Amino acid sequence: MSKFKKKKGGEIPAVNTASLPDIVFMLLFFFMVVTVLRDTNLLVQQELPKGDQVEKLQKDRSVFIYAGKPSPRYAKQYGTEGKIQIGDKYTSLDNLPAALTEARDKLREELRGSVNVALKVDGETNTGLVSDIKQELRELQMYKVIYITSPGNQIDN
Repeated sequence: MSKFKKKKGGEIPAVNTASLPDIVFMLLFFFMVVTVLRDTNLLVQQELPKGDQVEKLQKDRSVFIYAGKPSPRYAKQYGTEGKIQIGDKYTSLDNLPAALTEARDKLREELRGSVNVALKVDGETNTGLVSDIKQELRELQMYKVIYITSPGNQIDN
């Protein structure tokens, strides 16, 4: 007689699923941490000019102004002239001071005195619109203006 006996069944054992909830929750937390939610829904086209000396901007002390033609899905409703967007809605030059004051009031109290205004202007936007925006910013004494560009070299394009 032999000392070792073969198993007669030869079946594969069931998969152990005891660690499955741990893996699912770990993946859930991972995706919650790395997912970035979009702050605003862009209503204007944004093909930014290129710049070779680009720095990262601190978003907590900035008010963003988007300017450009309405994007194709809004062009039928708003036309093709350059528009100004603050937050999720269009604003006119007449309403720009009220919209900027409202956006400044949303910032933390200690940052309201040193607000950076970030202009994110499409490359095809009329310069007159940009100068009108800058004039309104001067009247509101918001002198720190930053132009947002995309990284690259303008000469190469």
